Amino acid sequence: MAGSWDGSSDLGAQSRVEPIYDAFLCPLTKQVMRDPVSLEDGQTYEREAIEKWLRECRESGRRPVCPLTLRELRSTELSPSIALRHTIKEWNARNEASKLDMARRSLSLSSSESDILQALRFVQRLCLHSPSNKRVVHDADLIPMVVDVLKSSSRQVRCTALETLRIVVEEDSDNKEIMAEGDTVRTIVKFLSHEQSKEREEAVSLLHELSNSERLCEKIGSVNGAVLILVGMANSNSESLLTVEMTDRTLENLARCENNVRQMAECGRLQPLLTLLLEGTPETKLAMAAILGELVLDNEVKVFVARTAAFSLISLMMHNDMPAREAALKSINQISSDETSAKILIEAGILPPLVKDLFTVGANQLPMRLKEVSATILANVVNSGHDFDSVPIGPNYLTLVSEEIIHNLLHLISNTGPAIESKLLQVLVGLTSSAATVSSVVSAIKSSGATISLVQFIEAPQTDLRAASIRLLQNLSPHMGPELAGCLRGPAGQLGSLIREILENSVITEEQAAAVGFLADLPERDSGLTRQMLDEGVFRLFILRIVRIRQGETRRNRFMTPYLEGLVKVVARITFALSEESGAAARALCHETNLASLFINLLQSNGLDNLQMVSAMALENLSQESKNLTQLLEFPAPGLCASFFPCLSKQPVITGLCPIHRGICSLKETFCLLEGQAVDKLVALLDHTNDKVVEASLAALATLLDDGVDIEQGVQVLLDAEGVKPILDLLLGKRTETLRSRAVWTVERLLRCEEIAYEVAGDPNISTALVDAFQHGEYRTRQIAERALKHVDKIPNFSSIFPNIG
Repeated sequence: MAGSWDGSSDLGAQSRVEPIYDAFLCPLTKQVMRDPVSLEDGQTYEREAIEKWLRECRESGRRPVCPLTLRELRSTELSPSIALRHTIKEWNARNEASKLDMARRSLSLSSSESDILQALRFVQRLCLHSPSNKRVVHDADLIPMVVDVLKSSSRQVRCTALETLRIVVEEDSDNKEIMAEGDTVRTIVKFLSHEQSKEREEAVSLLHELSNSERLCEKIGSVNGAVLILVGMANSNSESLLTVEMTDRTLENLARCENNVRQMAECGRLQPLLTLLLEGTPETKLAMAAILGELVLDNEVKVFVARTAAFSLISLMMHNDMPAREAALKSINQISSDETSAKILIEAGILPPLVKDLFTVGANQLPMRLKEVSATILANVVNSGHDFDSVPIGPNYLTLVSEEIIHNLLHLISNTGPAIESKLLQVLVGLTSSAATVSSVVSAIKSSGATISLVQFIEAPQTDLRAASIRLLQNLSPHMGPELAGCLRGPAGQLGSLIREILENSVITEEQAAAVGFLADLPERDSGLTRQMLDEGVFRLFILRIVRIRQGETRRNRFMTPYLEGLVKVVARITFALSEESGAAARALCHETNLASLFINLLQSNGLDNLQMVSAMALENLSQESKNLTQLLEFPAPGLCASFFPCLSKQPVITGLCPIHRGICSLKETFCLLEGQAVDKLVALLDHTNDKVVEASLAALATLLDDGVDIEQGVQVLLDAEGVKPILDLLLGKRTETLRSRAVWTVERLLRCEEIAYEVAGDPNISTALVDAFQHGEYRTRQIAERALKHVDKIPNFSSIFPNIG
């Protein structure tokens, strides 16, 4: 460099900065004077400094003296040293010009770190000394030079350069304009990602100052990642409070540009967008709604938007201007998919205008693409689980489940495109998923005659449409099973399509689980449907799929359990047909597939209550057929010789006979529970916490005590399996009325065994439970309880006392 900054010689080079003359220095401050004044004794001082000295003299009660000579002053009048002031000013100007030239030479990456730092600090002092000097810096083209040293390898240089740029552009629009040129802003933004917190702080402070310019707001926002980084810093817990505060203020400035507002919203900072949506001009509101409709929001943000802007969006949705309605609908669609935000929309009044948009025809109707959006919103809202039979949507207390509204929805479903049909079917799915509204929907569907149309959607080629229809039919099947089964039956029915859907993929889908669930919920005693399924080989296919699943050949996912439960329940319906017209074919299939063994194995599906319950029910049906299928041995009548020789009349002793059914039994051929070793497994389920599983297990065990079997041997089998005490405990438990009725029936059969009756007679708890059933049970239960009480002599048996009566 050509010279030093203080005027001293630098390595023998000629100094270009004039030294500071002693006459320029104030004796009090030791600084170059700006406004020199003289006392009466001719001594010169900085005005501000000498005025302070004299004031302190007066305040302390001392006579004023010259600070330098300590001579008493007769007068404290100050005389401006105009000539000296001009001289200093000229000296300053010459030195500043020299230093400015030195700064230009030093602000280069080839200069030393110390020279660059001195140059930067000079520029800072120059601008801080007088705002007008910023024009000097501007005219000297120093700003691009300062920007250039941002590339220095020295962290201190980079930080000082950022600080210098902030001072230079502060409240100076011209200097800000220079910063908008080239890649300067991009370079500054890069510092936001630096590891050193000081550099990040200086970069944010500089960007905040630049963001006071609207042009630079756009420029900052146009730098890829700038808004994302700033939003991240504003939400950071690792940044200093000062940096976070400055970042927030920067983002507030950047929000003056709509494109920046969009970027902030995409990064999760939605408040600027929502503020404009609530308070902006109609054009701005439309623009913000359009942006909101294109965002991908997480559920927490959806709730925030709904709470902040639900009323504004609904108001915009009711606007006559079609672009405004479109923007509002798309925004509402975004936030309605969350359950909480959907409920907020309902409370804000979304339903009346939404339903009106769907049903309106004519000049002001929505185009089909927007009706699809409306249908999607309605499907989202309905699936929030709200109580829709109490939310009015029109005059005369119309609600979403009123017959008129359901009829209109069904009409739309039959007369629009697949996309809208799919969403409207999802609306019905939501309404039929609630116990409070399903009966109203079922009644309206029946009165509309739309059942066949709904079933026909099973054959729709569109996956979404087909899936929605199947889920709806699954919800409807417990309430209108006979009607739905009737639609599936026959050559024109959709049973084949439904079966193909259930068996189509090796990976189980939600749609398949819903399809088999729908089929499983149809009335199990519908003989026509069962017969058609037998004829088409459905049961055989389902049994094969169950076996493959249990062998691990099917990949498990979250739909596996409902799918398997549905398959088992469908297969179980064949056991209800054993005594009907198709009984021979049903029995043949059960024999061929050893179905009883499959159900016994399924009893041990721990944690799958429905599988255990359905399997026990199926075993009950199969076991009831055992007494009809058991092969009873026939012996020839005794001959003439037997009358003369009695020993010849004795029946031969046959081993291996079933003690309960008194014949030759097997699990595969006669479905005998004893031969299939199912008794212990059923007894174990009597301790289950699920009442339905217990009821089904007890019903299956009760077949061992049924009419037509050896009850005494059935009792012995239960004793051997330690099943008597659990049955007695069920009588005492009072869990459900159905379970009590089954327990009373079973206990009455057990008490026909004198040993058990004798033991129970001494247990007051059992007697009390039987008396309670006798007094408060249903008619059939009271009759059976009365017989049980007679077995333990708690009620007189008048028929035994008066055998001739009757």
